[in-house]
Amino acid sequence: MDGMPDPLWNVAIVGPGGVGGLIGAVLARAGHRVMFVARPETVDALTTGGLTVHSGKFGDFQVPATATARLSGPVDACVLAVKATALDAALERVPAGALGDGLVLPLLNGVEHLPLLRTRFPAAQVVAGAIRVETTRVAPGRIEHTSPFSGIEVASDTAPGERVEALAAQFRRAGLDVTVRDDETAVLWDKLAFLAPLALLTTAAGAPAGTIRTQWRETLEAVVGEIASVATAAGAPVDPATILGMFDRVPAGMKSSMQRDAEAGRATELDAIGTAVLRAADRYGLTTPVTARLVDELSTRESARLAE
Repeated sequence: MDGMPDPLWNVAIVGPGGVGGLIGAVLARAGHRVMFVARPETVDALTTGGLTVHSGKFGDFQVPATATARLSGPVDACVLAVKATALDAALERVPAGALGDGLVLPLLNGVEHLPLLRTRFPAAQVVAGAIRVETTRVAPGRIEHTSPFSGIEVASDTAPGERVEALAAQFRRAGLDVTVRDDETAVLWDKLAFLAPLALLTTAAGAPAGTIRTQWRETLEAVVGEIASVATAAGAPVDPATILGMFDRVPAGMKSSMQRDAEAGRATELDAIGTAVLRAADRYGLTTPVTARLVDELSTRESARLAE
């Protein structure tokens, strides 16, 4: 109807891996105009074969995909869904001028990326985001969503509240679970307080969450306590009992993406997930001996692995 706002958005998904592929496919199925931004070989695979999703939550479905190696047109929202190790290269595919004042939703691991993105995209509205999900790109264009959850949290200290709410509403209409919060620091640290212990311990042990919460319980409790202290000092109070309760509820076979990367011989997000905690602890004058030991051990392993 004339004068009515377009209910469908133009959305760029930078990084159509497990997270980006799942979100983009769900949005495309709902009718949104989704542009996937990726490496040329991935662009070819998506353009030819589309996206296939296998998910207990969203069902099994396939959607055609539009993809490009470099974003050239304005979008309502740009979702950044890449590993920290690939962020710099991914940002080269997104010229600041192409975004204009669009929303930028980084679903990245870690707590240090917002200032970088706000400098990179000065006219855009950068929103803090976090997603809790276990989803994997098993091949270009093939996504397996294995967790029963896929919750997204968003918040922004700078973007207009009505625009953040509009983003959440569009995602919800597509079937995604989105919660709008009023504190971006809390959004980032609440996720890291769970993710960092999960990633560090599953990777160190070479075992899934079920093993960590039983056979590595004492170490788990120590790491959770240390990271909760850092989060609290950063302005995002975290209850260790709540984090441990989350561990006790996740599927026993759940692996972290860091563990999967290490097992595959790839570079991991150790810096963004683990070393970032140590940097924050140092800023606030806190000691995190168990976390520091794990980070040092994993760093040594990774250096040796990548040197082979």
